[in-house]
Amino acid sequence: MRIVISYHSGEPIYEQIKAQLKAQVLSGDLAEGEALPSIRQLARDLKVSVITTTRAYGDLELEGFIATVPGKGCYVRAVNGDALKRQYAKETREALAAAARAAPLAGLTFEDLANTLDALMRGEKQEEGYGEKRD
Repeated sequence: MRIVISYHSGEPIYEQIKAQLKAQVLSGDLAEGEALPSIRQLARDLKVSVITTTRAYGDLELEGFIATVPGKGCYVRAVNGDALKRQYAKETREALAAAARAAPLAGLTFEDLANTLDALMRGEKQEEGYGEKRD
């Protein structure tokens, strides 16, 4: 299991951990039933707080990616990868549709939206007022 944390990203660290673990489960890099490091061990390995790793693991458990067995640890759950990918694709389309509806109201062009999406996909932090016309 490999997790890389970016302290320069605008994304919270627990979200970075969560996203990378989800990706590893969906890709099969983390197999069903595989034990994950303990919350404390992961916090030590990543040099982050236990609260951060607890939040990431808690969210992953709520989303059905991992299961916690009291006294034993956290394990990867079986997930229907195709169904989950379809659900994420649907949520992505809905979010993009909402952005497309709001963009004209904010004075944003297609190019502004494309640039913003590109930067977000690369993990770059967006400045407030991005795409606004400046005097």
